[in-house]
Amino acid sequence: MNEEIIYLLNKADIQTVALEELNRKLTNKEIESIIEKIAEKINWYDCIANAINENIVE
Repeated sequence: MNEEIIYLLNKADIQTVALEELNRKLTNKEIESIIEKIAEKINWYDCIANAINENIVE
């Protein structure tokens, strides 16, 4: 249970955004070049803390 994936992004998600932003799909090389940047920009701690504070009443 502790290792259950709660949320994930896949290449299809990246391509959806690329189509909206650039009107084209990214190449595999382009995708590979942004994967680390995506991971760096996701502030997972704050997302979790905000969801807890907004939805869990003590």
